[in-house]
Amino acid sequence: RIIISLTFYPAKNLFMNVVVTGAAGFIGFSVTRRLLERGDTVSGIDNLNDYYDVRLKQDRLEQLSAFADFRFTRLDIADREAVQSFFRETAPQRVLHLAAQAGVRYAMKNPYAYVDSNLVGFVNILEACRHNGIEHLVYASSSSVYGANTQMPFSVHHNVDHPLSLYGATKKANELMAHTYSSLYGLPTTGIRFFTVYGPKGRPDMAPYIFTESILKGKPIPIYGDGSARRDFTYIKDLISGVIAGMENPSPFDVFNLASSSPIDLLSFIRIIENITGHRAKLIFGKRY
Repeated sequence: RIIISLTFYPAKNLFMNVVVTGAAGFIGFSVTRRLLERGDTVSGIDNLNDYYDVRLKQDRLEQLSAFADFRFTRLDIADREAVQSFFRETAPQRVLHLAAQAGVRYAMKNPYAYVDSNLVGFVNILEACRHNGIEHLVYASSSSVYGANTQMPFSVHHNVDHPLSLYGATKKANELMAHTYSSLYGLPTTGIRFFTVYGPKGRPDMAPYIFTESILKGKPIPIYGDGSARRDFTYIKDLISGVIAGMENPSPFDVFNLASSSPIDLLSFIRIIENITGHRAKLIFGKRY
């Protein structure tokens, strides 16, 4: 005779209270919307800087404001006291840190924007997480950390000590700082290295938008090198799934690549846009970075 004993436990509340930094940005907006659609409570922050047209950011926020469980606060993560106060008020369980000064070439014009947001701001987020009992911090890193590395395909086990841009250097620094806080204070952190992300309401400074607009308007496209450089593109919906999966599975410290693993060369990418638009691109070769 077999006796089976069953013990019933109350259902675990799967909904979470999440802070998303950079909520008005392309990736921040997209991830926030997915969280809200599934029932999470999201407190979003963004400084709404003018790196690109602020109207696009405001349009994203307008869509998010339709959700009752969304709260937005305009806040600069470089403001230490404001960040700490925000975390105390919202008492989040988990944090998706997606705010950063983006772009590689813009650093040549305004390097301090990267220092303020990507370095000072990141430390402020780490400190806020440490002092407010955050269960898990997920933050955006970048494929730019690979820099001069030529070993393909990229692996998180490769050496990334030679970034070729200030942006890449700040993202490498973020990974090092996160590791330190995980080691010293037991803060679970997960860094996700984004590759070229595209999709609806994407950033207008990214190649898909710049090239498409140039082709449609008959403007020449400068090609750096011979056009054989390869780039890995990630569709936003795939990236969202990866980011949320990372958030739901905390570990003491991790760094992941999130990409399609199917890089495409620049000229082939342009040919695809030509086929879709029915227009030919005007290319200027020999440009240098």
